[in-house]
Amino acid sequence: MIYNGETRTCGLIGNPVEHTLSPLLQNYLAEETGTNMVYVPFHVEKGRLEEAVKGAHALNLLGCNVTVPYKTDVVKYVTELDDMAARIGAVNTLVRNEHGFKGYNTDMLGLYRAMLNDGVDPEGRECVILGAGGVARAVAVLLLEKKASHVYILNRTLERAQAIAEEVNQMAGSEFVKAYTLKEYDKLPGDQKFLVIQATNVGMHPHIEEVVIEEEAFYERVEVGYDLIFNPGDTRFMQMTSRGGGKAYNGAKMLVYQGIIAFELWNGITISQKTAEVVNQLVAEALKK
Repeated sequence: MIYNGETRTCGLIGNPVEHTLSPLLQNYLAEETGTNMVYVPFHVEKGRLEEAVKGAHALNLLGCNVTVPYKTDVVKYVTELDDMAARIGAVNTLVRNEHGFKGYNTDMLGLYRAMLNDGVDPEGRECVILGAGGVARAVAVLLLEKKASHVYILNRTLERAQAIAEEVNQMAGSEFVKAYTLKEYDKLPGDQKFLVIQATNVGMHPHIEEVVIEEEAFYERVEVGYDLIFNPGDTRFMQMTSRGGGKAYNGAKMLVYQGIIAFELWNGITISQKTAEVVNQLVAEALKK
């Protein structure tokens, strides 16, 4: 790629950002599609997020990704908000407009595209979410948007799960979400199997032997299990899902697709599935290092 006076810049706002794989992904997409764009990380110190967003616009940046710990705080500094991002209450992608940036949540759009790529459509499915943090809340909103049948949130403390259930049910206008403790997994209704999303950091490297629910009886009710962790690539949750007869996936494709969707939003183009598969392989190889 030849950079010149017309090269547009995108980047990653976060703290820390040194570990990110986003430059690998985004710069490959730019080169592959012949897009005159370069992507770099921006380490933004605590208390300087507003300055960073305004500065990015002043410097004519095409857009930015936003990572921890700023995905919620950055909502205050966008001039426009995508509907799903507004419902989730978190933004991970900024797209330039005349007066600032429009905020999107491509994390959840990426998870959805990863599911469809794996042949898993949440529409009409009975779903379980493990955990009750910000990611779990976002997943619940996604499943509502994509017309899942019901969602059951299992969490160590019932109160946090109930808080998400109440909030999402208000959006739904119905009892779409029910909350249980992890130990109450046996209260899941019926005898059908579930689409399960593991939305905690339990089992993440280096604590690879940990899992949210230990009992094998739970995994016998998992038809498809997504662990949003991607390091390690084969978590204990995934191993137990496979032993129980279910299909198991990690969060690497979600990582890839959220980045692809951001690239598409910035540049107004569509990335082919063939290119997406190459990027998936590049990221998978990078994660092994």
